[in-house]
Amino acid sequence: METLVGGRAFLEGPRWRTDPDGQGALYVSDMHAHEVLRVATDGSVEVLAVLATAPSGLGWLPDGRMLVVSMDDRRLLRLAPDGTLVEAADCSALASNEINDMVVDRHGHAFISQFGSDFHAGEPMVASPVLRADPDGSVRAASDGLRMANGMVITADGRTLIIAESAGRRLMSFDLADDGTLTSRRVWADLPEGDYPDGICIDSEDAVWVAGPASDRFVRVRQGGEVTDVVEVPGRHAIACAIGGVDGHTLFMCTSPTHGQPDESRATRRAKVEITEVAVSAP
Repeated sequence: METLVGGRAFLEGPRWRTDPDGQGALYVSDMHAHEVLRVATDGSVEVLAVLATAPSGLGWLPDGRMLVVSMDDRRLLRLAPDGTLVEAADCSALASNEINDMVVDRHGHAFISQFGSDFHAGEPMVASPVLRADPDGSVRAASDGLRMANGMVITADGRTLIIAESAGRRLMSFDLADDGTLTSRRVWADLPEGDYPDGICIDSEDAVWVAGPASDRFVRVRQGGEVTDVVEVPGRHAIACAIGGVDGHTLFMCTSPTHGQPDESRATRRAKVEITEVAVSAP
């Protein structure tokens, strides 16, 4: 295991993407530095955008425009060609507290998770729906209530949305229609004791890598719950992950000594992207 990037505040929402020029890079939110970063394979970092609030989930519309979740003001932003951020959708009417991670389907529907309550302040958990922001800027509840929905992925055929339900210690899934409708809610996998899922990513066999911030490890899980691979990060918390790289076999792991406390994260700046090679490639 190697460190690709260090000295950051708190890293979330990593996504590997091959750019139009054929060069691939990792895109990631430094949540508590309020920055969206592009990280090249040599570890060099470019700041793509600076937000007034914390960024989290990242994604792209079918035409290549980048979307960024702005957590605290509960907006979905779009990165303009001049580097400015413009509002793509306002989620505040359907989200009483922070919104979080995101995945965008092939038709441009952005699915956005939310916490449902202010758990930082000790409020009781409230089951809340995943939201769907459409390309026209409209926002609606896409699911029934989930217990702290977090990371999300879509299977290679584009037909299944898989969601990390952090408080449920499981992965949930829905059938995903072309119009963005979600149906047939079901448990995709229950996770081992202690593996409360945060960020997730999916490989070419539709197995899911799960970051476990309480267990300090990343686990690869098949549908039904079989754990096939484990990467331990002792002494650090496993926050989120992405799979990609030049040959598609690099697991990018966002790790941190904190659980995301903003002031502590900014003061210590010890968050990292660590990398390791895995057997099954990105989709």
